[in-house]
Amino acid sequence: MPGERILIVEDEARIAAVLERYLRAEGFQVERAGDGKRALELWRAASPDLILLDLMLPEIDGVAVATHIRATSDVPIIMLTAKVEEDDRLTGLGVGADDYVTKPFSPREVVARVHAVLRRASGQVRSARQHAVGALRIDLDAFAAYCGETRLDISPTQFRMLAALAARAGVALRRQELLEGRTDGFTDVRTVDAHVKNLRRRLGACAEQLETVRGVGYRLRT
Repeated sequence: MPGERILIVEDEARIAAVLERYLRAEGFQVERAGDGKRALELWRAASPDLILLDLMLPEIDGVAVATHIRATSDVPIIMLTAKVEEDDRLTGLGVGADDYVTKPFSPREVVARVHAVLRRASGQVRSARQHAVGALRIDLDAFAAYCGETRLDISPTQFRMLAALAARAGVALRRQELLEGRTDGFTDVRTVDAHVKNLRRRLGACAEQLETVRGVGYRLRT
């Protein structure tokens, strides 16, 4: 979204320069870091609205950077990685990344995903004002979720999945259904498991409401 700040964390200068050019053409403000240490410095100083984070970095790797950021911030993170193994993708998602792009990638694809993740983070796509399911309350206007009176610290992707489950509470949703409405080309249903696992850890006392339905997907128990 024009005017918002993007932090590119990428040690390959050519790739970083191309991404910066495309993002600036879309109206974004851009900061760049070439290693994990500098990334954390710029994250604290620039307060970006989204981070494009390479997995393999000098000084501090991308997983460690994401873990450090997620300890105190829910800023959207898109992982950039040359690794194609499923475990590597799930590792990034497991530490709180909202999406990933595998190299080589099209800069236009990255820009499209940036727009999509920012739209989700701002809560522009909403189908109802609130859902109340047991002790869980999902406020779509405030883009916030609560277990009892405690506000949950969840990522935009986790919030979207929780809202989808709450909208059809008591019904088992297939993994593919939890991907519906995405506009960023992300369609790997296997990564839903990683997001749900991470979400369940964040639900606290309400974690038992999120049930796995073998052979189907997931259900939010009423």
